[in-house]
Amino acid sequence: MKVYHLKTCDTCRKAIKALQAAGHDPELIDVRADGMSAADMDVIVKTVGWENLLNTRSTTWRGLDDAGKGDMNEGKAVLMMGEHPTLIKRPVIMDGERVTVGWRPEQQAVWIN
Repeated sequence: MKVYHLKTCDTCRKAIKALQAAGHDPELIDVRADGMSAADMDVIVKTVGWENLLNTRSTTWRGLDDAGKGDMNEGKAVLMMGEHPTLIKRPVIMDGERVTVGWRPEQQAVWIN
């Protein structure tokens, strides 16, 4: 199990703590420090869609110029998330079969039984 997170994100810390309490031993990958592999990005985008992965409510998104945010498509979104990892919604949890983005009750139900 991999968890893409930000170490400063309270939601990510809660998710990691809950996963560990449920008996999971996740590999923790800080998106700011470590980035996201192209292979994992491809799997995640194909599974959940770039629209669900791109965090348009982030401070980073608000700081981008309108021209950069216009005409968004998958290729442009993936490129932007690669350049600005904080544009990735978090946490992203994957285990080879399943992928979830965020830590709302529906994502928690996937990982915590």
